[in-house]
Amino acid sequence: MISERQLAILELERTWWQSDEPKEQVIRARFQCSPDEYHAELNEVLELPEALDHDPLVVQRLRRQRDRRRRDRLNGSGSV
Repeated sequence: MISERQLAILELERTWWQSDEPKEQVIRARFQCSPDEYHAELNEVLELPEALDHDPLVVQRLRRQRDRRRRDRLNGSGSV
C-alpha cells in the first residue's frame, strides 16, 4: 500500500516545476529532509507497483531519467 508521504512525493514530481521556489527548498519545506534523503526515498517509491498504478506517466518518466543518468555515469559521460 502506498503511503500519503509517497503520494505527496509523486505529486511533487508531477508539479515541482510550477513552483517559484527552487526544488530543494520545496523538498525541505514539505518533507523535512535533505534533497539526498528525498531522492533516496523517491527511488524506493519508483519501485512500488502501487506508484506505477497511481501515476504511470510520472513513474515511467522518472524511471527512464534515472536509468539514463545511471547509464551515463557508467559510461563516463554526463554529469551527476
